[in-house]
Amino acid sequence: MKKILLYDTTLRDGSQSEGISYSVTDKLRIAKELDFLGVHYIEGGWPGSNPKDMEFFLKMGQLSLKAAELVAFGSTRKAKNSATADANLKAIIKSKAKVVTIFGKTWDLHITDVLGTTLAENLKMIKDTVGFLVSRGLTVFYDAEHFFDAYKANPRYSLECLIAAQDAGAKAIVLCDTNGGMLTSEISRIVAGVRPKIKAYLGIHCHNDAGLAVANSIAAVEAGAGMVQGTINGYGERCGNADLIPIIANLKLKLGFDCIPSAKLKELTAVSHFVSEVSNMRQRSDQPYTGASAFAHKGGVHINAVMKNSKTYEHIDPASVGNRRRILVSELAGKSGLLLRAKELELDLSKGDPQTKKILKLVQKLEHQGYHFEAAEASFELLMKRALKKYKKFFELEGFRVVIEKQSDKRITSEAIVKIKVSGIKEHTAAEGDGPVNALDNALRKALKDFYPTLAKMHLSDFKVRVLDEKAGTAAKVRVLIQSHDQLDTWSTIGVSENIIEASWQALADSVEYKLLKDKVLSPGVRSK
Repeated sequence: MKKILLYDTTLRDGSQSEGISYSVTDKLRIAKELDFLGVHYIEGGWPGSNPKDMEFFLKMGQLSLKAAELVAFGSTRKAKNSATADANLKAIIKSKAKVVTIFGKTWDLHITDVLGTTLAENLKMIKDTVGFLVSRGLTVFYDAEHFFDAYKANPRYSLECLIAAQDAGAKAIVLCDTNGGMLTSEISRIVAGVRPKIKAYLGIHCHNDAGLAVANSIAAVEAGAGMVQGTINGYGERCGNADLIPIIANLKLKLGFDCIPSAKLKELTAVSHFVSEVSNMRQRSDQPYTGASAFAHKGGVHINAVMKNSKTYEHIDPASVGNRRRILVSELAGKSGLLLRAKELELDLSKGDPQTKKILKLVQKLEHQGYHFEAAEASFELLMKRALKKYKKFFELEGFRVVIEKQSDKRITSEAIVKIKVSGIKEHTAAEGDGPVNALDNALRKALKDFYPTLAKMHLSDFKVRVLDEKAGTAAKVRVLIQSHDQLDTWSTIGVSENIIEASWQALADSVEYKLLKDKVLSPGVRSK
């Protein structure tokens, strides 16, 4: 089985993605997760470029990695410097990293127009830099920046750059599509042509400006590359880098290459979501293999087929990458979707059961009114269990009132008053909040906390409002989606109304009901006096 080395540059290239700014603590957490996944190299940053990266390397020196090696990044010496006097190279040595990746120019356009030097001097810069670091006992990889553009413009000289790095002691030569504009056929042709000329390990580094970074990386491996550079979730400057998540899955599951331990493949989804969380980036629902929608089925024909044989609409077993199948219940799903969802919830429904037809009609009616149950699975579970009388409501609303007041000092305050009944006991409570929904949430949980102490572990994490009919103006229906979480789970609920507070209450009440239902609360506790 061919072994492919994985080189992650999330902490350096990925940090250049718009909207991402890692703290040293963030970088340490991600590095530990990458090591846990089993990648071979973790590029930590550029020690000579900023104090944060140097601090990261010094702190990483106190940790013990189990699978990965830490890599420092830098550039070839400047045209007028000697390698021994170059400040960036001194910083790399100070970082104490044992592996170094040096990027250098290979495109004559960059050498003359950007560096403002000669082609001959650029070759000396590559050779001197690699040789100096090797002489200090470091393992050196050479990133041939803009290699594919360089090869198309001047194949002889671009190869001379690679040979200069190799002769100076570089252990790996990495071909970079820095502009991200190469077609897959070009990558295959050029890598296959270069492979026989290079004795060192050959790597590939692709950007995604043409939307082909993953395909180009796979094509390079098939053409002879033995190392793939990329980032988790494809983070990176402009359109991003090659996404290591689908690359790993494709290498393991489609091509049978050895890149991470087989036991770690099922961790792909968890790692992908972890890195997006630490990066403060919304997880792409349509991300191949690990997105929430990667194995989601909505159309009735698709659902019916998947129930009979999962291979009909799933190219792999979702569990193999740590993901799961999702049946999206909507007016498009038909009875098959309902039956499969009922089975997941351990509810007794059959195709000929009158209840099945009744629930389907109810779903179609509500979705016509603006409900969107595929985005609110918790509300849908409650709907089914209410229809089948599978649980008793945990509380009854007798009324609520929300007061919003703008005071003389321009402060705006929100207060909610809630009247509920729990097992015949009435509770009348008021609470303030940052806004009307927050005030309602505070008041409801304040009223219920003595009856249901487990609600103290539940928190709202997201709140979305969408106007369903913009032409209706202020009289339009709105859809409110609320996401909640506790120590173990995350769930979403929905409400629809012409009144945004009423829609918010529906979603909020469902969220509380679902929390109590999933915690298997059988009856309220005794209220404290």
